[in-house]
Amino acid sequence: MKIKILIIMVLGIFMLSCVPARQYEDEKAKRQSLESDLQQLQQNYSNIENKNKDLEARIAELEKEIKYLKLDTLNSGIAYRKLTTEYDKLLQLYEILDKKNKELLQTNVNETQKISNELSMTKEQLEAKEEQLLKLEQELNIKKQTLDKLELELGEKEKRIIELENMLARRDSTLKDLKNKISSALFNFENKGLNVVMKNDRIYVSLEESLMFPSGSWAVDKRGEEALAQLAKVLEANPDISILVEGHTDDVPYRGRGEIKDNWDLSVMRATAVVKILLQKANIDPARITAAGRGEYAPVDPAKTAEARQKNRRTEIILTPNMDELFKILNTE
Repeated sequence: MKIKILIIMVLGIFMLSCVPARQYEDEKAKRQSLESDLQQLQQNYSNIENKNKDLEARIAELEKEIKYLKLDTLNSGIAYRKLTTEYDKLLQLYEILDKKNKELLQTNVNETQKISNELSMTKEQLEAKEEQLLKLEQELNIKKQTLDKLELELGEKEKRIIELENMLARRDSTLKDLKNKISSALFNFENKGLNVVMKNDRIYVSLEESLMFPSGSWAVDKRGEEALAQLAKVLEANPDISILVEGHTDDVPYRGRGEIKDNWDLSVMRATAVVKILLQKANIDPARITAAGRGEYAPVDPAKTAEARQKNRRTEIILTPNMDELFKILNTE
């Protein structure tokens, strides 16, 4: 009987010692689980903190880029698109952080409060960037309007240039056609005291003294009058051509009598005589013609030789196309 009681006591003591051992193991397992959760939470926070640092660095880069956006309209447009892309990425990061924040609120209020504050700052930064984007977009719109205006003005200028080019082409064509007509009309006189050339957008009909006048006289020879009659018909058929008749002499002093005192007077009288014949031989508006005496002061050959002086004794008929339409386009604002 005593033995049975002893056995029962030993078994009771043994059973009582087993209960604390199991509780200890359960507590130990629970603590390890909590430490693991805490470690995971700390890791998550570290990751979020790193991402937030990346986010702040990205925002700093964006702020730097915005400064360069103001350099010019084209760069502003490119930077705007880039900044918009970065803004979208920043917004996505914010949403991720916000999601993480909600998850962490379920496990650790203190840590998530810190992250919440950082998220609040990030949100403010996002709002600031959004405001900057809006301002930049407005600036881009203004610059686009300016660019559109400049393009319109450029189009108008290009249109005027095309008009000028077409008009110059027509003028050149008119001059070439007129030169051909004059050369054809005066074919029998060319290289016989008469020469027709086109230069400086004008046609020069040069008549030597030997064809036009006796020495020291302003009375036109018959042969010269025939040449002027042929030329007058061409000028009558081209009413848009201005006519300048210039008389030229050599540098030998004029020894005249009466009203003609010097080479100035002689050159003027010769130019006037040519003008009168042109008006007699064709129906030409006198307002188209100007007579001028150049005396000895516009020589074609400055040499002091008989050959040079012969070249300088000449009458030049200078034909110029009407440039009123051209000047009108040039003066158009």
